[in-house]
Amino acid sequence: MDRQLLNTVLDLAESAGKAILDVYDSPFKVDRKADESPVTEADLAAHAILQAGLEDLLEGVPVLSEESRVPDFAQRSTWRRYWIIDPLDGTKEFIKRNGEFTVNVALIEDHAPVLGVVHVPVSGVSYAGIARQGAIRKEADGRTSPIGVRSMTGRGQPGVPVAVVASRSHGSEAVEHLLKRLAFKLGVVDTCNMGSSLKLCLVAEGKADIYPRLAPTMEWDTAAAQAVVEAAGGVVLGADLRVLRYNTKEDLLNPHFYVLGDSDFPWQELLPAP
Repeated sequence: MDRQLLNTVLDLAESAGKAILDVYDSPFKVDRKADESPVTEADLAAHAILQAGLEDLLEGVPVLSEESRVPDFAQRSTWRRYWIIDPLDGTKEFIKRNGEFTVNVALIEDHAPVLGVVHVPVSGVSYAGIARQGAIRKEADGRTSPIGVRSMTGRGQPGVPVAVVASRSHGSEAVEHLLKRLAFKLGVVDTCNMGSSLKLCLVAEGKADIYPRLAPTMEWDTAAAQAVVEAAGGVVLGADLRVLRYNTKEDLLNPHFYVLGDSDFPWQELLPAP
């Protein structure tokens, strides 16, 4: 896959991020969608930029967005290749003004995310990856550096904890049980709570070891960051401990899943049986 394609998607995500910040830095209204989830003019402004840019980028490749109508599965099932976007992932965090929200763009091929960009508007940092070609972190000043997951070797010792990242807005009793299990089996465990797909990016850049998500998410929430995690050497497994796949059924709900950094570590011995 062409690196120029990735760079173009990075530029689009940054443009969407600037539109989000224009709203973020001013008074804004919060509306509710049919499912009662919040939406703001920032979500819609970012959607408009990404939709227009991606439609022109690859001829005949459709765009699936959180902020547009979702085609029936009868239509989607014919898609071998498509873009999936969350123009503003972490709207609740955006409303709280804590900075933990992102722009997510992924290219799916044969149910797998093969290119992903996660842009953080407040910091200007972006994470990006292409399947089998590696992952990068791009700073606000344009500097880029390769990123990769870290080894579990030696983790769990004093001063070298196993780092678990969890959702700030969606706590779960099941996660608490898992944390206790990890601490019992692995030793010292530190937990960090954070919003949006930033949690997956922490695993991708080797700052966290595992992100258990045992609460509902949608496919546009995870696709871009999963591409980055996998390009960085990690893996995203569903509750059945199989790799998370996309556009395989009528709805777009993800199963519960685990984002794992060191894919050679025997995580399956620690995770609940499917």
